[in-house]
Order: sequence, then C-alpha cells, then structure tokens
Amino acid sequence: MSKCHLCHERPPALKRPKDGSFVCKQCFLDIFEEEVHQTIVSNKLFRPGMRVAIAASGGKDSTVLAHVLTRLDARHQYGVHFSLLSIDEGIAGYRDDSLAAVRRTAGLPPLDPLGLPLEVVSHAELFAGWTMDRVVQTIGQKGNCTYCGVFRRQALDRGAARLRADLIVTGHNADDIAETVLMNLLRGDIARLTRCTAIVTHTSGSDGPGDVPVVPRCKPLKYAYEKEIVMYAFFRRLDYVATDCVYSPHAYRGHARVFLKQLETARPSAILDIIHSGEALTTARQGTRLPTQGVCSVCGHVSSSRVCAACQLVDRLNTFEIPAVMDDAMPR
Repeated sequence: MSKCHLCHERPPALKRPKDGSFVCKQCFLDIFEEEVHQTIVSNKLFRPGMRVAIAASGGKDSTVLAHVLTRLDARHQYGVHFSLLSIDEGIAGYRDDSLAAVRRTAGLPPLDPLGLPLEVVSHAELFAGWTMDRVVQTIGQKGNCTYCGVFRRQALDRGAARLRADLIVTGHNADDIAETVLMNLLRGDIARLTRCTAIVTHTSGSDGPGDVPVVPRCKPLKYAYEKEIVMYAFFRRLDYVATDCVYSPHAYRGHARVFLKQLETARPSAILDIIHSGEALTTARQGTRLPTQGVCSVCGHVSSSRVCAACQLVDRLNTFEIPAVMDDAMPR
C-alpha cells in the first residue's frame, strides 16, 4: 500500500493539485498552514500591533482564512488583532444563511469557535436603501454584478474604518486570481493586472484624501488552490455555506472560470502558471499607472473621478422607473 510522500508513514488522503504528490490528512493540514504562513512572512503582510479585518462572507474561502490565521497567530505570535468584517448585500435566501455562518464562526453566544469581534455593514444603510435584490428588480440581471462589486468594495472600506483596521485580508485564492488575470487579458485591460496579481493592493496615499481611510488589502491565500481550500475545510470540519450567489450565473467571470477549469484538467499547474504570467506582465509594464485618486464630491470616499463609481451607480438607479411591485418592498 502506498504511503504519504511527506511522512512516509500514513496512507495518503489526497493528491495535491499543485504538484501531484500524495499526502496524508495530517501532513496536508500542516503543509497547507505552513504555506500560508510562508506567504505572510515572505511578503511581510503583518506587523505587531496591527488591527486586521478578515473579510468574511460565510463561504469556504473566508472561513478557512479566518481559521488558518487564528491558528497561525497562536503558533507564530504575529501580534495582530483580528476581527471579522461582513457585507450584507441584501440578497434574500442567500446572504441571510451566509451571515448566520459568519456569526457562528465569530463565536457569538452561545458558540465560541474563534471569539472574534464581528462588524456587519449593509448596502442598504450605505447606498440609500439599495439592496442587491432591489437593484436586480430595477435593472434586471444583466450587469448587476458591477453594482455589487462597486458597492461591496466601498462597504469594505467603510466597515474597516469602523473597526479602525490597518489591513483587510480577503479570501481570494489562486483560482480567483487566475480567473481575474484571464478576464483582464480578454478585456485588454493590461493596466489592472498590476492590482489583480499584487498580493497587497492599496490606493495611492497612506490614508487617502477622503473622509473614509483607504485600508490596504491583502490575499494570504493567493497561492492556495480552491480544491485544497475545500479539502482543508472538509478535514477541519469547518462550518460554511457552500451555495453560490443566486445572481452569479450571469457574471462574466463564469466564462473565465469554465475555461480555467478546462485548462486545469489538462494541466494542473495552469492556475499558478497564469498567476506567474500575470506577475511577469506586471513587471514588464511597470510604467503603466492607474488613475490618480481624489475625493468623491458627494460622499467623500476616495475616487479617481469627481463622483465615485458607487455614487454614480446610486444616481443611475434613482433615475430608473421603479416597477410598481417595488413599492410594496420599499422601506417606509
């Protein structure tokens, strides 16, 4: 009977997609956590005393991230203060369940898995009552992911400001980043490769010129395959919501995801190869710059134009003729 390629003692539990090695459960858990630790250390993501907000959606990626960071901090003494930050986009039947999973992860009474403070910020409170359900009812399902992405990014900034966080960590994994590289290439948006392949992203300026501080974001799971994240969650028996957003099937990203999975089937290293290619393109085009950041004249948030994208989208939504069915759903 074959043995684990690392300990040479226990039977293998899985074949790692990264290198094709067969490893046992314990060795896999150890090496997965160690690789995340090496990513953190080699990129100097944390400093002692930092307040770090973990963007928690209740899905597998953010749940694994929260548990791994908590374990690594206990083991390596990073000296940082973790908290959970969740965004309520207002998607009935989806976000309700995932937020419940986040609360269980945070350890709100009577449970105490991680014991982390939790801040929940909603689209409705920030963007004039516009939940994603209301957005979709107004504009339909084409292009709604644009609204959600713009709103969520600003909501993360505002939530991090409430927590006085110095850094936001997100659960973006290797598959996510490879998909984004493909999307930017397909759209000819080479300039944005700088952001999508960088492990730390931030707007120019330390705190930003606006009323809301610009908090850097980083991706400790940048080189972690989605399949391995699923296996880690399975072996640790983590509590997360596995359902996708009800509006995600209409997203452009889905086409890149299907293509990437086909590439991975033929060549498992394709995911990391694409990321490294994006990094190489970034190095080759260091002269390419994103627009200079200013301040939104409406909400005071950092923006590269006079009015930020979120305020432009809210204004666009307010000019739509809202169907009569919406009147009953509108808050009084």
